[in-house]
Amino acid sequence: MPAPLISVIIVCRNPGPALRTALGSVWQQEAGDHEVVVVDGASTDGTREWLAEQSARLGAWVSEPDGGVYDAMNKAFRLAQGEWVLFLGADDRLADRGVLTAVKPDLKNPTAGVVVGEAAYDDGRVYRSGATGSAVQRNFVHHQAAFYRRTLFEKHGGFDATLPTRADYDFNLRLMQAGTVFQSVRARIAVCGSGGLSDSGRWSGYREEITVRHRHFPAWRCWLWDAGSGVRYLRKKIVRSFASTRPE
Repeated sequence: MPAPLISVIIVCRNPGPALRTALGSVWQQEAGDHEVVVVDGASTDGTREWLAEQSARLGAWVSEPDGGVYDAMNKAFRLAQGEWVLFLGADDRLADRGVLTAVKPDLKNPTAGVVVGEAAYDDGRVYRSGATGSAVQRNFVHHQAAFYRRTLFEKHGGFDATLPTRADYDFNLRLMQAGTVFQSVRARIAVCGSGGLSDSGRWSGYREEITVRHRHFPAWRCWLWDAGSGVRYLRKKIVRSFASTRPE
């Protein structure tokens, strides 16, 4: 059979019922030219057994120990057969039944390496793709809303799995500096669960953002935005602390 146009990739460990929602949002897509790849980190909550039952509906799947989310994502793109890959979290879902149909025309653009849409969080926040000119500030692409040409991973080496929370920012900067074309589209691609790996609000994530920034830009360009990372951390901490003390 010919290779699918899109591989939707989900990596997880003990995701519980959320995985079924995520996969359901892919299986109900109107467009048929796609596959699903699941890399499970040796779950102990019954996920492995359930995936085995669903294997006929999956392009590929494995359940085995891994070195973290980005190690699992690297495994997944090697299993994928699609021309494009989209990484969807186990607590995320595609925004509606027509998402993959809507982006198909943009995926036919031969010059685009990454096609980026909009991601919304279940707490109401909305993130639109940023221009590469803002790349020094923070990650300008949310991978839950980004379709990457699979060949980019083969050419640029995939995610740096030594970075626990910001390897996607590092990868996007490597692509940008290599001249990859990031094409923005108006479509909403995914609805994401709040409080995930990169949305936890922990200082370790912001510290890693600073580390990645200094990998790719001279120090004099980083200082202002390093301070901005600190301000964003404090703001999120205050907002979440206030929210946790509000009466129901």
